Amino acid sequence: MKWLRYIMQEINNIKEKDPAVHSVFEILLYPSFKVIIVYRIAHKLYLKKHYFLSRYLCEMAKRKTGIEIHPGAKIGKGLFIDHGSGVVIGETAVIGDNVTMYHGSTLGGTGKEKGKRHPTIGDNVLIGSGAKILGNITIGDNVKIGANAVVLKDVEANCTTVGIPAKVVKRQ
Repeated sequence: MKWLRYIMQEINNIKEKDPAVHSVFEILLYPSFKVIIVYRIAHKLYLKKHYFLSRYLCEMAKRKTGIEIHPGAKIGKGLFIDHGSGVVIGETAVIGDNVTMYHGSTLGGTGKEKGKRHPTIGDNVLIGSGAKILGNITIGDNVKIGANAVVLKDVEANCTTVGIPAKVVKRQ
């Protein structure tokens, strides 16, 4: 019953956020729907130290969807990945609630860190197409990251950031 309730929450999340949805059944075909369900199962296995099986499930989901989510990542409720091909979420990434990611966006490491090496994303964040958020940095609540931005430093809450390297262009 708990899983059925969770699946319905995911369906409603996509229905709410994607104006292209014409029916609930259509959502069952969405790559983002498939990958988040597999991620939730794999994450539970990962927490129980079933590393191989959890990675195997995520690798299979990546091959089917083009969306790579490491089973060790911590993802809040309401993640919406729109046109997900090329999305990457690293092992130590932490994602808050109601985050939207567009295709080609990355929550990755810089290759220079050990331990926590991926970003922490606050609640209600929008990450534009092709944006790269790299390293153990924090993105505050209600932040908008522009398309193709490269974010290498913390971003305070309630800002819009764009460019390479990303700079704050608006504070709400």
